[in-house]
Amino acid sequence: MTSRTATLIGLTAILMWSLLAVMTVATGKIPAFQLAAMTFAIGGLVGLLTWIGRSEAALSLRQPPAVWVVGIGGLFGYHALYFLALRFAPPAEAGLLNYLWPLLIVLFSSFLPGERLAVHHVIGAMLGLVGTVLLFAGNTSGFAQGQLPGLIAAFIAAFVWAAYSVMSRRLKAVPTDAVAGFCLATAVLAALMHLALETTVWPETALQWLSVLALGIGPVGAAFYAWDIGMKRGDIRVLGAASYATPLLSTGFLIAAGFAKASTNIALAAILIAGGGLIAAKDMVLRKR
Repeated sequence: MTSRTATLIGLTAILMWSLLAVMTVATGKIPAFQLAAMTFAIGGLVGLLTWIGRSEAALSLRQPPAVWVVGIGGLFGYHALYFLALRFAPPAEAGLLNYLWPLLIVLFSSFLPGERLAVHHVIGAMLGLVGTVLLFAGNTSGFAQGQLPGLIAAFIAAFVWAAYSVMSRRLKAVPTDAVAGFCLATAVLAALMHLALETTVWPETALQWLSVLALGIGPVGAAFYAWDIGMKRGDIRVLGAASYATPLLSTGFLIAAGFAKASTNIALAAILIAGGGLIAAKDMVLRKR
């Protein structure tokens, strides 16, 4: 697999994650950790189904403890922190702090062997950050001292996801099949958190059940496998900068579904984020064939 192909596969994860918000809204009032447990279980099953006819795939679970710590810490740690942030802090502020992770991925990639961080990568990531700030501008609901734990959780979550993504590159020898095990372990931990902190609420309609299934297959399933391929074999700097398209596309899907309204801020954010992504991906776009 070429780096270009792996990067394109990684970009599909960004597209799938952009559907996360609208699909989550469609699931109804299922508590966060319960929804995580259900969808990660489905996501893990998606991975196991790809093992059919490949008996050697099961061997991917035989990994050193450090690999499991990175995998589970990344998937469960990030989502636990983000859910905590949404519980205690306003969604706009929490989301803005959380979306530091694309910039962090671009910056952290400079520490990887054989990777070179060029000026256009940094410019592209910074334009994406500015676009994201603009996207959230006007949607803030104020700040209170009691919200500080949630804001801190969102900030740490950004570092956790960026670290998990970049460390995946260092664990390039670990097959993507292992992500199925990380998803199933995350589902178990999320279920335990749900039992300890939440009251169970099951989907009430067929649409809500289908939305849960779609979440598990796509944004909380196939997306993590695609991201793993992109991080391990693709252009990590391009993927980091392109990740700023997630909140923009997510807002676009919410508008299309009638859950949000279009605005000038969104249009300007689109220009900045798209431009930043193209600048960061200059090498890949202009590469001679």
